[in-house]
Amino acid sequence: MPKTEKEKGFVDIINGRYKPRGVFHTIEKNQPIFDKDTGKLAGVTNPRDMTYIHSYGGEAPFFEGLGKGRLMATRCDNDKCETRGSMYQPFRIYCPDCLRKNTIIDMTDIAKTTAKIHSYIITHRSGAFNTLPKPIKFINVEFEGVVTILMSVLAVGEPEINKKVIPIFNTKAPTYTITDLRFVVEGTSKSELPEGFTF
Repeated sequence: MPKTEKEKGFVDIINGRYKPRGVFHTIEKNQPIFDKDTGKLAGVTNPRDMTYIHSYGGEAPFFEGLGKGRLMATRCDNDKCETRGSMYQPFRIYCPDCLRKNTIIDMTDIAKTTAKIHSYIITHRSGAFNTLPKPIKFINVEFEGVVTILMSVLAVGEPEINKKVIPIFNTKAPTYTITDLRFVVEGTSKSELPEGFTF
């Protein structure tokens, strides 16, 4: 059952510190589990409701960008690094070679013109709290000039290796999570996009 505003936990940042307010933990009464065949006690339920505070730190620009229809990446601009100019998607705060802080870049146009499926897997079952429609078409996406591969979801179309795909973004009601980014096959029309998503 959805929580009321009084039952939710909220967090603000004031003077550089997290300031939680509201309810973050709700304990409910345990319920016995009886074996219907024998009538014997087999265990108890242990219902808990917990709100976690998940800090994005240096990755916050990536998740904020998704809600604005932008795909942010990083690039090593250290003149002394052997891999200078390497672009990273998924977003990496530090260069894995020289360990210097990377430069944040907007690679939306690169993604819209060069993204293609590197590999894929289709799953018909998922774990708890899944919000994606099934079957889920997980795709690994490669981009021209980017040295890493991004895992995402194909929302429209059938996956094939090397098939061109276009990023779409949940800009209408962003969740500021990775599910705000999905891909569709090239040629998908605006009317085919999932609700809340835009090119």
